[in-house]
Amino acid sequence: MTQDIYSYEPRNGHGLPHDPFNAIVGPRPIGWISSCSAQGQPNLAPYSFFNAFNYVPPIVGFSSVGEKDTVRNVQATGEFVWNLTTRELAEAMNQTCAALPPEVNEFEFAHLAPAASQIVKPPRVAASPVAMECKLTQILQLQTAAGQQVPTWVVFGEVVAVHIDRRLLVDGVYDTANAGHILRGGGPGDYFSVGPEQLFRMFRPR
Repeated sequence: MTQDIYSYEPRNGHGLPHDPFNAIVGPRPIGWISSCSAQGQPNLAPYSFFNAFNYVPPIVGFSSVGEKDTVRNVQATGEFVWNLTTRELAEAMNQTCAALPPEVNEFEFAHLAPAASQIVKPPRVAASPVAMECKLTQILQLQTAAGQQVPTWVVFGEVVAVHIDRRLLVDGVYDTANAGHILRGGGPGDYFSVGPEQLFRMFRPR
């Protein structure tokens, strides 16, 4: 049976109502990143290009299209916090997407209480059930295959402290299925949730 395949070269445009790239590479975990400026001004912003990259030491990273306040803050201080975005916190997270001037505190703007971190200066989102305090390891500016720089920066951080709501530790195992994770999909505003109905188990061959 012959497949009807739609093909395009990104450099020539995709020719569709909405770029399918973000929908294909998804759903993606959300990097809800809190940081502080060199002067101590808190900032909170979500990044849909986010993931984990190493076990020992644990390293996470997020990509910023444009050198935004979060990237400048992390460059200046070497610290940030990742906060888990749950279904209950989705609307507040969306509020922190707003393009606000650097002097505006997104915690206050989105009516979110901050919680003091253990090691780093940026606060955690108190309502978030999981947070990871991070120390900057690298900031990389992306480039094309031809070596031209792209105005996008990837920020990597070593996780130096982890905070987990105890209700999500079931017999010592983190309960991803019931934590309420939400993920960014494609389209102008598509998100997905994670629940027990999506859970299946498959173990690696020995």
